[in-house]
Amino acid sequence: MRVLVATDKFKGTLSAEQAGRAIAAGWRRSFPEADLRVVPMADGGEGTLDALVSGLGGERRRAKVSGPLGDPVLAEFGMAGELGIVEMARASGLGLLAPTRRDPKRTSTRGTGDLILSACLAGSRRVLICIGGSATNDGGAGMAQAVGIRLLDFEGHDLAPGGAALLQLARIDMTSLDGSVKSASLVVASDVDNPLVGPSGASAVYGPQKGASEEDVVILDRALRHFAAVVHRDLGLDLRDVPGAGAAGGLGAGLIAFLGARLRPGVEVVIEALDLRNEIARSDLVVTGEGRFDEQSLRGKVAHGVLNAAREAGVEAIVLCGERRIEQPGIRAFSMAERFGLEPALERPAQLLEELAADVAKDVVGDQPE
Repeated sequence: MRVLVATDKFKGTLSAEQAGRAIAAGWRRSFPEADLRVVPMADGGEGTLDALVSGLGGERRRAKVSGPLGDPVLAEFGMAGELGIVEMARASGLGLLAPTRRDPKRTSTRGTGDLILSACLAGSRRVLICIGGSATNDGGAGMAQAVGIRLLDFEGHDLAPGGAALLQLARIDMTSLDGSVKSASLVVASDVDNPLVGPSGASAVYGPQKGASEEDVVILDRALRHFAAVVHRDLGLDLRDVPGAGAAGGLGAGLIAFLGARLRPGVEVVIEALDLRNEIARSDLVVTGEGRFDEQSLRGKVAHGVLNAAREAGVEAIVLCGERRIEQPGIRAFSMAERFGLEPALERPAQLLEELAADVAKDVVGDQPE
């Protein structure tokens, strides 16, 4: 039996690669003769750089960039041939700030722009930008400034950093955009489809988890509306209701407007980049998984993408997870929490995921026709 293990990270406990190896080790305990292939997966959020560098045989490089509040950060980006891989969370991510310092009125995507520029200057003709896990709500303004675009306030000065500063945006000057960035082809991998503004927009949905109060959310949404109006006037693009424009605090909109990027579902981008469909077609069984299997899992996350690809290929697929919150007809999902208890699953995730895989292998293979 040829088994493909293509899991997401188990957030907070195991990386996608660690989870995949634990599942493979457990499967081999029950079936040493199984032909196992581990392909770490991601959906455009944190962990996508790791998955793609590993899967494509790329290399990691480092650049000193501006963090969310301007502090210097040494951030990695990936190179795989002419493909540059940028994960915004490395430069502008929520995890870079202590909870007491989170303030989307002030945080900037400048560091993400620094990484894009670094990848292009290193020779990337194509850049994949993964935009999950942001600490920002600035519409990509800081990113634009980092690659040479001038955003001017009503006095003709360069716009200050942060989401609230967008209220002062008066004019966009594209003439100084770096040539290496201008000539590159950019694709944005995102795991959300929120519009830029409104009740489902960047500020209302994601602002609070980035430190925004109710009053802040009103200010930030108004700022993004003003930003969208200036973009519409100066660049001829109406981005307010574009699905995914609200990703990463409006960075999705900024990448479209300033750099001509295409937004795509992150898991689909990763599936294509890793040629996963061919791997699935050569397999007898696919094992995917993540830390928590819930309603969000079926809305563009890794499990959803892998299960769909397996279904299209006519290959059986199952889910191994830390915790299961939904019962979905037609999907066989096995939970560490149900088998061993939630607390042990959190304390010994690799060991118990291996145990779960060993047990599930016997169940699943036993169900296979002779």
